[in-house]
Amino acid sequence: MRLLLASLAVFLAGMAAAQQAADGVQPEGEGAGAVVTSETVAAALEAKQAGRPVEAKDWMVAAANPLAVEAGARVLREGGTAADALVAAQLVLGLVEPQSSGLGGGAFLVWYDAESAALTTLDGRETAPLAASPTLFQDKAGEPLSFYDAVVGGRSVGVPGTPALLQEAHERWGRAPWESLFTEATTLAQDGFEVSPRLAAMVVQDAVRLFRFGATRDYFFPAGQRIEPGDRLKNPAYAETLRRFAEDGAAPFYTGDIAADIVTAVAQAEGNPGVIAAVDLAIYRVKERAAVCAPYRGFDVCGMGPPSSGALTVGQILGLLAPFDIGDLGPDSLDAWRLIGDASRLAFADRGRYMADSDYVPVPVKGLLNPGYLAGRAEHLNRDTALPDVSAGDPEFDHALDLADDASIEFPSTSHISIVDRFGNVASMTTTIENAFGSRLMVRGFLLNNELTDFSFRSHEDGRPIANRVEPGKRPRSSMAPTIVMKDGAPVLAVGSPGGSRIIGYVAKTIIAHLDWGLDVQAAVELPHLVNRFGTYDVEAGTGAMELLLGLEALGFEMAPQVLVSGLHAISIGETLQGGADPRREGIALGE
Repeated sequence: MRLLLASLAVFLAGMAAAQQAADGVQPEGEGAGAVVTSETVAAALEAKQAGRPVEAKDWMVAAANPLAVEAGARVLREGGTAADALVAAQLVLGLVEPQSSGLGGGAFLVWYDAESAALTTLDGRETAPLAASPTLFQDKAGEPLSFYDAVVGGRSVGVPGTPALLQEAHERWGRAPWESLFTEATTLAQDGFEVSPRLAAMVVQDAVRLFRFGATRDYFFPAGQRIEPGDRLKNPAYAETLRRFAEDGAAPFYTGDIAADIVTAVAQAEGNPGVIAAVDLAIYRVKERAAVCAPYRGFDVCGMGPPSSGALTVGQILGLLAPFDIGDLGPDSLDAWRLIGDASRLAFADRGRYMADSDYVPVPVKGLLNPGYLAGRAEHLNRDTALPDVSAGDPEFDHALDLADDASIEFPSTSHISIVDRFGNVASMTTTIENAFGSRLMVRGFLLNNELTDFSFRSHEDGRPIANRVEPGKRPRSSMAPTIVMKDGAPVLAVGSPGGSRIIGYVAKTIIAHLDWGLDVQAAVELPHLVNRFGTYDVEAGTGAMELLLGLEALGFEMAPQVLVSGLHAISIGETLQGGADPRREGIALGE
C-alpha cells in the first residue's frame, strides 16, 4: 500500500482543483515545485521522493516548506534549541504558505525538555472576543449561517495566539538571541520568495473571496494580476512587522499599534464586521496545560488536552484498538481497517458530545481514557461487519451535565513542525489560521484567522447546550494533534499534521503504522489514508487504499474516494534520528 510518489504528485495536482471546485473546501497541501536552495535540501527532497527517511545523529527538523526547514536547520546547526528553531521556521511558514498559518493565527506546542525529562504543553489557541455571544454565527431567525458567510470578514476572527506562543517558548527554552531568529523570514519578505505552484493555484481557486478586501487583493493580485508559479513575491509589510516583533517582542500585537490595526480591520470588514476590541487582545495569555497521555502497547502517546480534541480522540482510538492484534493483521487487512474505522467513529461520537474548552465546560478527560470505559466501548468492535449505529458513551464524570452533540464545521488549513535538537529536546507544534487564507483579512502583511468558526454554529439542540458553543473569552475546540510518543519516560516519536478534523485520523494512522506495523517514519507518513469520522469512510483516491474500497463497502461502510491532502511531519528518535515528510506537501525533513 506504499504510495507511488511520482504518479501521486501528478494525480493530486489534477484532482485537488476538481475537488475544491466541487465542494468549496480548500484542502491543505503544497505540491511539487518547492524551491531547492542547497545540496542538502536537494538530498532531503530526493529521499522523500524515494520513500526513505532522512537520517541524522545530532538534530532534525521536519516542516511544510524547504525554506522554513532551512531556517530552522540553520538555528540548530549553530547550537540553538528546538524552541529557537521553531520560531525561525514558523516565521518563514507564515510568509511562504500564508494560507496555512502565521502571526494572525494560533498553535499548540508539545515540548519534551531533556534536562528535566518533563513534558509540557502550551496552548496558544485563539480566543473569542468578550462581546461574542452564542448566536454569533446565526441569522435573525436563529438558524446557522452558511460556512463562508460566517468565515469571510471580521466576524470569524479570534484573538491570535501565535506571537505570544513563540515568545513564551523562546523565553522558556531558547538559547539563541531572539533577534537572530528573524533573519531568514525578514530577508525573504523584503527580497521576495518564489511562489509555489500550489500557492498560486489556491489563490486562483479562492480569488472571489480574496478580492473582497483591499490589502489582501493587492498582495495576491499585484497590479491586478494574479501571482503565478515561479513569481518572486515580496511582502515588505511583513518584513516591517518582523522587525517590530524582533525588537519589541509580542507586545505590539496585544497592546500596541499592531493590535490597534487588528481591531480596526475586524471592525471595518465590509459586509461582515467582527467584535474584537482592544481589551480582548490586551488580556490574551498563553496557557500551560497538563499533557494528555494515553497508554498504547507499552508506549505513552502524549499531546494537547482541551481545548484540543486531538490527544483525547487519538488516545481513545488507540485505546479501543488495544485489545486487538492490529500488528498481526497488517496494513493490507480489511479487518484492521474495519477496526480502525469503527474505533474512530466511536471516539468521534464522544468528541462531539464532551470535548470543548475545559475552562468553560467540564471535560471528563480521565473518564474518556479510563481503561475500563474503553474496554467496554471496544466490545462493540467484536463483530465481522461495520457498526450500524454509533453514539456517544457514558464515561465516568464528576459533573452532571446533559450535553447535546456538536454541530461545528471544520475545514482544513494548518501546518505542522517536528524538531529534535542536539540537546535531546523535542518540539511538536501544530499551527493554523483554520480555513485556507483564514478570514481573508490581511493586517501588516499577515492574514487573520477565522478560528471562531471552529465553534458550533448552534448553541443548543432540543434544549440541551452544546459543549463547543460560542462564549465570551472561550477557545474553540480544535482537532490539532501535535504528539510526542514516549517509551519508559523518553521520547521516541514526534508527529502531527494539518487536515481539519481528519488530523486525528492521519496522526492515529501514522502511529499505528510505526508502532504496530513496524514501518519507518517515511513509510508511515506516506501510507495511504483511510479516515472515518462520522460514518462515511474517506479513502485516498489514486493510491493503494482504493484496493480496500470494495471490501470495506461489503462490510457495510459507506465509502467516499477523494483527495486527502495531509501534511504529516514526523521524527523517530532512537540510536539515530529518522525524519519523514509527507509527499502530499512540499516539505522535507533535514538533519545532521
